[in-house]
Amino acid sequence: MSPAVTRRMRRNRKCDTTPETRLRSALHAAGLRFRTHYPIRTAVAGIVRPDAVFTRRRIAVFVDGCFWHVCPIHGNLPTHNPGYWAWKLTRNVVRDRLVDQALSEEGWTVVRIWEHDDPAHACERVRHAAGDRNLRTDEKLGSAHA
Repeated sequence: MSPAVTRRMRRNRKCDTTPETRLRSALHAAGLRFRTHYPIRTAVAGIVRPDAVFTRRRIAVFVDGCFWHVCPIHGNLPTHNPGYWAWKLTRNVVRDRLVDQALSEEGWTVVRIWEHDDPAHACERVRHAAGDRNLRTDEKLGSAHA
């Protein structure tokens, strides 16, 4: 990789990205309380740290970047070194499915949100996943780091 590409890649944040903080702000504004990057130990996928976790309802929320998780609308394959990127991005998607399956088998509901999704709509998807519209009192001890 060129030095410019290396610098650009190093600037990509692993957590607390703009789409992630927007979703957390929307969830918090809706009165929902959650934990961020709460470690969940799974037998198959090891330790997983979703972007927002409702521990009592066992809901794990992930905000997926369009490039890194191969969004069907915005995902693209770089033209430079396509063999490496195809392998890397495919591996990310396979890992996501493994994590989804591992969490589901252990009783968790997984909600995946694309970075381009409207935070208000994503918030409603989380409420729907909970099976009702009252998550407000569910997470008495959950910390909301929005």
